[in-house]
Amino acid sequence: MKHIIPLTILVLCLCVLPAAAVIQEVTLKGTVSAISRENNTLTIADPARYSCDYPATGSPVCSFTPIDSIPLDGSVPADSAFSVFAVGDSVVAKSLGGMGGRWITLAKLSGTAESGETVVDIVGDPASVPTPLAGDYSIDLSTEPDCTTCSGTTCTAKTAYVKIMSGKTLALAQDLEPGHAMTFNGRNDGSGITVTFMKGQAASSSCAGMERGMTGPQAISVYIVHVVPPIGAGRQAAQTPSTTPMKVTMPAEARPTPTKSGMLPVAAIGALALVAIIGISRRE
Repeated sequence: MKHIIPLTILVLCLCVLPAAAVIQEVTLKGTVSAISRENNTLTIADPARYSCDYPATGSPVCSFTPIDSIPLDGSVPADSAFSVFAVGDSVVAKSLGGMGGRWITLAKLSGTAESGETVVDIVGDPASVPTPLAGDYSIDLSTEPDCTTCSGTTCTAKTAYVKIMSGKTLALAQDLEPGHAMTFNGRNDGSGITVTFMKGQAASSSCAGMERGMTGPQAISVYIVHVVPPIGAGRQAAQTPSTTPMKVTMPAEARPTPTKSGMLPVAAIGALALVAIIGISRRE
């Protein structure tokens, strides 16, 4: 009987974990080799897969590694992809549940590996695109759930809160309803950025009455991002490719806290430590 209480505590600690995503996302880089409006697909040739190595000390080392694969087809996130991308474009693409099949993100690249590649267009969900936006811009995104439309781990998003960063400075912040856009072009270098929230989902964990600890599909949204690079950006000095995904975080204002499956080890360790403490106290 003395072991029942610690075990119960452990189970309860694990049960308070937020919802965790279970569908694999694969990030690739390649060249657009075919586009089919009829089939609603875009094909990427010579794909390289993004992955990270985690040394015992120091920061992760992340890169795109060529893979032995035939050209990969996938459905596009939105019809606007057909007016943004063309055969021959260099792109970063993210698919859901495996390589190809369904692109949830398509990002057009500008520049070269030698001069520093940057993103000038995105159709889909910008989260975790590992290549930075042109012009030293970045965006923070979060979605607000409509708690009357939830199913499992996700709800329909009623609004998106978008922050546009110019370097480390907040340039513009705004709530967007589906189909609405915001633009910042307040610098004197000819650059600008437009973000349109097309549609999306939000995590259901912040809604009252929703079961916590569920596992299921992650929330995915569709944005259209267009960046006009600064004048002369094509001649800018070489820059080191980013090993950190594009910053897409939840703002500090009273908004739902994003869920992370990485919390599981921390909660489990804390629960085990609590069990150990109780066990020692019982022996005393």
